[in-house]
Amino acid sequence: MAGDRGWDRRSLLRGAAVLAGAAATVPLLGKAAAALAGGDDADALFKAGKFEEAGRAYEEILKKDPTNVHAAQQRGYVGLLSNRFPEAEKYLTMALKLAPEDKNTNKLLADCYIRQDKFSLAAPRYQAAGDEANATWFAAVRGDAYQIHGDVGRVQWTQMDPEPLVEASVNGGPPKRFNFYTGAPWLSLSGAVAEEAGLQPVYKEKSDFEGQDIWAYYGVLDSFQLGGIELRNIPVYWDDLTNRTDDGLIGTWLFYHLLTTFDYAGQSLILRRPTPEAAGKVRADAAKAGADPLPLWLAREQYVHSTGSVAGSGTRVVTLAIGGESESAAVMHGETAEQLGIRTDYDRPLKTFAHSHPAVTYPCYPAEIRVGDAAAKEIYCESNPSMPVTQPWGFDVPVAFFHSFYKPYNITLDFTNMNVYIARGKAG
Repeated sequence: MAGDRGWDRRSLLRGAAVLAGAAATVPLLGKAAAALAGGDDADALFKAGKFEEAGRAYEEILKKDPTNVHAAQQRGYVGLLSNRFPEAEKYLTMALKLAPEDKNTNKLLADCYIRQDKFSLAAPRYQAAGDEANATWFAAVRGDAYQIHGDVGRVQWTQMDPEPLVEASVNGGPPKRFNFYTGAPWLSLSGAVAEEAGLQPVYKEKSDFEGQDIWAYYGVLDSFQLGGIELRNIPVYWDDLTNRTDDGLIGTWLFYHLLTTFDYAGQSLILRRPTPEAAGKVRADAAKAGADPLPLWLAREQYVHSTGSVAGSGTRVVTLAIGGESESAAVMHGETAEQLGIRTDYDRPLKTFAHSHPAVTYPCYPAEIRVGDAAAKEIYCESNPSMPVTQPWGFDVPVAFFHSFYKPYNITLDFTNMNVYIARGKAG
């Protein structure tokens, strides 16, 4: 299958470790990024991850030219990255009125609506973008989606490696083993679990996975329970792939409905109803542990970003790929390793499918990689020269952090206040 959906599916099926690539560009590191950040070019600011400055620059463009579709679309996208929904809707609707058939605007506005569970509004936008599967799927969700029952759920991991697994109940059935990964969007099930739960598809399509034809199915799940938290009326995906080693995969869509802590140090998953009181406790616990809040950005439905650095790069936008399977602590994109002088073993190429598509990577050992106060020195990473620094969503990401990096820490994602907290040790 062509397009982003194919990469999403591979992430779902494998718990893959890296995001899909696009056309190669030269990365913006160090002085180059700083120079762009000081300029007044809105696209350059956005590309360099200076989102608030870029937003103001797009607004200036729109003051002079209210018919500028690109500026309106990008200004809406800036709001969407931070879940500022009224702002995102205002400018994306403006862009849509100027160019009703623009597929990218329709996709962004659909994403804005599904993050708010406004599925009836998202469906026609997906239809206009040519995404028949999502259009049919979301039109079939009736009533309130992702209904939360319970206040806190703590689930111990049944294993840490090669990927974390937790147990969850599907439609009240016996415990099933689930992986989780913030590089995947929706909740997925194996075909056997879907059949046992009595699921019926609202849409199906034939797909190709690594040369194997599979059928992909989309439906609506009545109940999904993790510890003391139950979610009801959830969009769910399944397929007929037979060689998977788990019963399903939990993606970002489920996690952004909750206040989620990935407690690597304590090997547990902590899910809370996202109330102001719960967020306040997380903030207080993080402060007690000496962890400052970091910015949280959500790009293209599921990709989690914050700020970090690698080998003296300075503070940059980085990807936080939490969960999934990866022996390396981080992956350097494009020419990052070469430009930063990171020790790289080009004599030992790794031919892998663990990057959502075939890739050749190389072991590398940066002096330090860091997210907030969480850091690792001379740790095993990979360099993927074929994956561009400029990601498909339009901004530069020189490095993505993976499973092995998080092991000494607990990480909380607060999608209401759009903060990331990462602290050493077990969560309280």
